[in-house]
Amino acid sequence: MEVIIAPDYETMSSLAADIVEELVRSQPAAVLGLATGSTPIGLYQELARRHREAGLSFEEVTSFNLDEYVGLTPDHDQSYHYFMNENLFQHIDLPLENAHVPSGMSDDHEAFCGSYEQAIAQAGGIDLQVLGIGGDGHIAFNEPGSSLKSRTRLKTLTNETVEDNSRFFESIDDVPRYAITMGVGTILETRHCLMLANGEKKADVVAQAIEGPVSAMITASALQLHPQATVILDEAAASKLELSEYYKWVFEQKPA
Repeated sequence: MEVIIAPDYETMSSLAADIVEELVRSQPAAVLGLATGSTPIGLYQELARRHREAGLSFEEVTSFNLDEYVGLTPDHDQSYHYFMNENLFQHIDLPLENAHVPSGMSDDHEAFCGSYEQAIAQAGGIDLQVLGIGGDGHIAFNEPGSSLKSRTRLKTLTNETVEDNSRFFESIDDVPRYAITMGVGTILETRHCLMLANGEKKADVVAQAIEGPVSAMITASALQLHPQATVILDEAAASKLELSEYYKWVFEQKPA
């Protein structure tokens, strides 16, 4: 696992954009895994700027999002379809038919999840998966206790996740209790995982995920098992890491 500690959120987002841009320029038909939430917004804004000002094209790219709430229509302002359109898709040239976001409105969630896995496989697998980390250490909606070999499936959200996400809704009663999510096993099959975290509130769980034991109770810790996982943090999110100075030293010595 490569851990990069940036001085601030803007630098973190720019470094993440460098990784995405390098892949897309060298492999125009790359398959990207995308995440929602407040953390990757800076990354998406930077990718949109590079598309607009530096000719970074996503015309041949295919994307798969990690998750979606069950029960929200794609045009609901808190759905992840809506989030991706607002924060990325409408600002770049990625063909919408190539942009896959799980459906929370399926009549048969099990069948849909199987078809989502099949679509990823038919695309050749995901080259780069963008990830955030939840307050309880989850990646995607793989809540504590999720199998580290889990696949795309229907998942019940924890009370903590519902409470964390209630700030986006008028009332906590409006927050969906279920989501469709890629599994930990699905995520670990991607060729490169890129996890982002910022802010002091994430410091404890980031330290557990990076330096603690691999555990289903902190599903982000499964990234320790991945052959190419990059974690980019701002100083606040990195503040509880025991080896922070070592991570900085390693990054400073990295060949240009």
